[in-house]
Amino acid sequence: MRPSIDELRERLAAAFPEALELAIEDDSAKHAGHAGAAGGAGHFNVRIVSPRFEAMPVVARHRLVYDAVADWMPHRIHALAIDARPASSHSSKG
Repeated sequence: MRPSIDELRERLAAAFPEALELAIEDDSAKHAGHAGAAGGAGHFNVRIVSPRFEAMPVVARHRLVYDAVADWMPHRIHALAIDARPASSHSSKG
Protein backbone atom coordinates (compact mmCIF):
# COMPACT_ATOMS: atom_id res chain seq x y z
CA MET A 1 0.00 0.00 0.00
CA ARG A 2 1.39 3.37 -0.98
CA PRO A 3 2.27 5.88 1.73
CA SER A 4 0.03 8.89 2.22
CA ILE A 5 1.37 12.31 1.31
CA ASP A 6 1.61 13.01 5.06
CA GLU A 7 3.71 9.88 5.65
CA LEU A 8 6.01 10.78 2.78
CA ARG A 9 6.25 14.39 4.01
CA GLU A 10 7.19 13.18 7.53
CA ARG A 11 9.86 10.88 6.13
CA LEU A 12 11.42 13.54 3.90
CA ALA A 13 11.13 16.29 6.53
CA ALA A 14 13.03 14.05 8.96
CA ALA A 15 15.73 13.38 6.34
CA PHE A 16 15.94 17.04 5.27
CA PRO A 17 15.11 19.15 8.36
CA GLU A 18 16.95 22.11 6.83
CA ALA A 19 14.76 22.13 3.68
CA LEU A 20 13.42 25.52 2.68
CA GLU A 21 10.70 23.92 0.56
CA LEU A 22 9.12 20.48 0.50
CA ALA A 23 6.24 19.89 -1.90
CA ILE A 24 4.72 16.51 -2.67
CA GLU A 25 2.10 15.50 -5.21
CA ASP A 26 0.52 12.06 -5.36
CA ASP A 27 0.36 11.24 -9.06
CA SER A 28 -0.87 7.67 -8.57
CA ALA A 29 -4.32 8.19 -10.10
CA LYS A 30 -2.71 9.10 -13.43
CA HIS A 31 -1.03 5.68 -13.49
CA ALA A 32 -4.05 3.45 -12.79
CA GLY A 33 -3.66 0.19 -14.66
CA HIS A 34 0.12 0.58 -14.85
CA ALA A 35 1.99 -2.53 -13.68
CA GLY A 36 3.60 -0.74 -10.74
CA ALA A 37 0.30 0.78 -9.64
CA ALA A 38 -1.50 -2.57 -9.78
CA GLY A 39 0.15 -3.68 -6.54
CA GLY A 40 -0.83 -0.48 -4.75
CA ALA A 41 2.56 1.25 -4.93
CA GLY A 42 2.42 5.01 -5.45
CA HIS A 43 3.73 7.48 -7.99
CA PHE A 44 4.86 10.77 -6.48
CA ASN A 45 6.36 14.08 -7.54
CA VAL A 46 8.65 15.64 -4.94
CA ARG A 47 10.26 19.09 -4.88
CA ILE A 48 12.88 19.77 -2.22
CA VAL A 49 14.95 22.92 -1.89
CA SER A 50 17.80 22.49 0.58
CA PRO A 51 21.15 24.10 1.36
CA ARG A 52 22.54 20.55 1.56
CA PHE A 53 22.29 20.34 -2.23
CA GLU A 54 24.71 23.24 -2.86
CA ALA A 55 27.54 22.28 -5.23
CA MET A 56 26.10 18.77 -5.58
CA PRO A 57 25.44 17.19 -8.96
CA VAL A 58 21.80 16.38 -9.72
CA VAL A 59 22.40 12.62 -9.49
CA ALA A 60 23.84 12.99 -5.97
CA ARG A 61 20.85 15.09 -4.88
CA HIS A 62 18.44 12.48 -6.21
CA ARG A 63 20.39 9.72 -4.49
CA LEU A 64 19.93 11.46 -1.11
CA VAL A 65 16.18 11.66 -1.67
CA TYR A 66 15.95 8.03 -2.80
CA ASP A 67 17.99 6.96 0.22
CA ALA A 68 15.40 8.55 2.52
CA VAL A 69 12.66 6.27 1.16
CA ALA A 70 14.70 3.26 0.00
CA ASP A 71 12.84 0.84 2.27
CA TRP A 72 9.53 1.86 0.64
CA MET A 73 10.70 1.12 -2.88
CA PRO A 74 9.38 -0.63 -4.89
CA HIS A 75 6.54 -2.02 -2.76
CA ARG A 76 5.07 1.23 -1.38
CA ILE A 77 6.55 3.70 -3.89
CA HIS A 78 6.83 2.59 -7.49
CA ALA A 79 7.96 5.90 -9.01
CA LEU A 80 9.41 9.08 -7.56
CA ALA A 81 9.91 12.13 -9.77
CA ILE A 82 12.39 14.39 -7.99
CA ASP A 83 13.12 18.09 -8.32
CA ALA A 84 15.94 18.64 -5.80
CA ARG A 85 17.41 22.14 -5.87
CA PRO A 86 20.04 23.96 -3.86
CA ALA A 87 18.94 26.77 -1.57
CA SER A 88 20.64 29.30 -3.85
CA SER A 89 17.91 28.62 -6.42
CA HIS A 90 15.13 29.33 -3.92
CA SER A 91 13.24 32.58 -4.25
CA SER A 92 10.96 34.09 -1.64
CA LYS A 93 8.94 35.71 -4.44
CA GLY A 94 5.52 34.15 -5.06
